[in-house]
Amino acid sequence: MIKYLSTYGATAAVMILIDMVWLGVIAKPFYQQGIGHLMADSPKLWAAVLFYLLYPVGLVVFAVLPNAVNQVVASGWLGSLLAGALFGFVAYATYDLTNLSTLKDWPLSVALVDMAWGSAVSGVSAAVGRLVWEHFSAA
Repeated sequence: MIKYLSTYGATAAVMILIDMVWLGVIAKPFYQQGIGHLMADSPKLWAAVLFYLLYPVGLVVFAVLPNAVNQVVASGWLGSLLAGALFGFVAYATYDLTNLSTLKDWPLSVALVDMAWGSAVSGVSAAVGRLVWEHFSAA
């Protein structure tokens, strides 16, 4: 059980830390410019907490733990990085493409950058989670 909890914890922690730097520092002006008119004055914390609790579960289940995708693409942390990036791309594309199709003035540039970001943060988080998994598997 400690192996699963540690793997989840590492995956979640890396994702949260990287995402906070991205959202709070690096990309904040970009999002303000593109979708500032749609943004709330302050985020709904309950929804953010729920996202950061649930999304890493998907990464662990679909990208970190040994699975058929990892065996086809690559094994170990590289397989998890690639599977995580694919998972992130699909998840973020679902959000962004839905917004593009249903919201007035949702910029294509925001959708493209957000999908690339989802791929990157998911891949890195999954790779770290896989390294933690392998550490506990070797012990």
